[in-house]
Amino acid sequence: MDLLPDIWRQDYWLPPGVTWRDMEQLAHSERPQPHDLLLALPLALGFVALRYVFERFFAPFMGKCLGVKNRLQVTAAPSPKLESFYTQRSRQPIQSEIVSLMSLCGQTQRQIETWFRLRRNQDRPSQTKKFGEAAWRFFFYLTAFMAGLACLIDSPWFWDRRECWRQYPVQSMERAHYWYYMLELGFYGSLLLRISVDVKRKDFKEQVIHHLATIFLLSFSYCANLIRIGTLVMLLHDSSDILLESAKMFNYGTGWRKTCDTLFVVFAVAFLVTRLVIFPSQIIHTTLVLSMETFDPFVGYYFFNVLLMVLQALHIFWAGLIIRMVYKFLKGKLEKDERSDEESEVEEEEDDKGGKEHADQGGDYCWERRKDKLNSKLSMLTNNCVLNNLTNHRASVADKMHKAQ
Repeated sequence: MDLLPDIWRQDYWLPPGVTWRDMEQLAHSERPQPHDLLLALPLALGFVALRYVFERFFAPFMGKCLGVKNRLQVTAAPSPKLESFYTQRSRQPIQSEIVSLMSLCGQTQRQIETWFRLRRNQDRPSQTKKFGEAAWRFFFYLTAFMAGLACLIDSPWFWDRRECWRQYPVQSMERAHYWYYMLELGFYGSLLLRISVDVKRKDFKEQVIHHLATIFLLSFSYCANLIRIGTLVMLLHDSSDILLESAKMFNYGTGWRKTCDTLFVVFAVAFLVTRLVIFPSQIIHTTLVLSMETFDPFVGYYFFNVLLMVLQALHIFWAGLIIRMVYKFLKGKLEKDERSDEESEVEEEEDDKGGKEHADQGGDYCWERRKDKLNSKLSMLTNNCVLNNLTNHRASVADKMHKAQ
């Protein structure tokens, strides 16, 4: 604390009238120390290593049991010039760029478009990769939830939220709660370290904000000895995350559609209840209102509640996606997760999107696409007509021969 006296000013972290000396009434092992947070970094690296082992040896076996299969992919033909453009400039070239690539590579527009589509398919995450990620999160959330519930079920603040603020901040910290905090911090730190190589989904930015807000929330609440309310926040979040990851696991498998749908419905109900009802009514109300029965507002009070509000905003954002999925599910149109990875769109949708983009850039491309489709349909129609005429002719000849006999 002597190294950064301004940051550790007691009026930032403690209620009015309470000093750091008052915290020294607690034993050294019973009060949180800021340097304890340094343990989260090696724990995060340990989780990264443990996850590698899990996804390398255990997840494939589990995937086989659930029937997880990767989609067959056709690899793009080697082309150094196109590969250089793909990696350095754009994965989806516009019409003017395609024209320049045509002259550069000596290929047609269709060949170049096909090459880029196949190349993007190669970079899409496989089913086994997505399954391994979901399985890893499932086992952590399940373990964390069971461990958290075991160490909190007998705590008085688990049943009465006012106990979170009794004699605050001079509250002794139990060793189980200390490790609960450190393991959760290490896990979210590992997610942040691997976020660039994990499956990139549509809510990528929201996920980064969520991880950062969670790490700041846990770190600040630990240093300010807001551990009692912090443990409740972690337990509440882990409860619904278990159902989400389990639904993903069965979704990536084969023949588990009913199980996946059931888990999804249960998850949707649990998420909406825990994040939109219990979290604001029991957690935020506790920190905003019930805490004022014990102390007056201070800087840490506002900062902690702002972080909780950020989490609640993310809850509302994800609730909107879940409600949309529920609507599609009831209509029988739910085919994938609204948060699905950005590169997992089917090729037809990708072609439609590319066609719209090129149509906005000029009518020639749009006409070429329509002409190709028209020629294809005419060819199919012609083939059908030829086959039908040939079949009728053969039938007529056979009938005449039968009559002649």
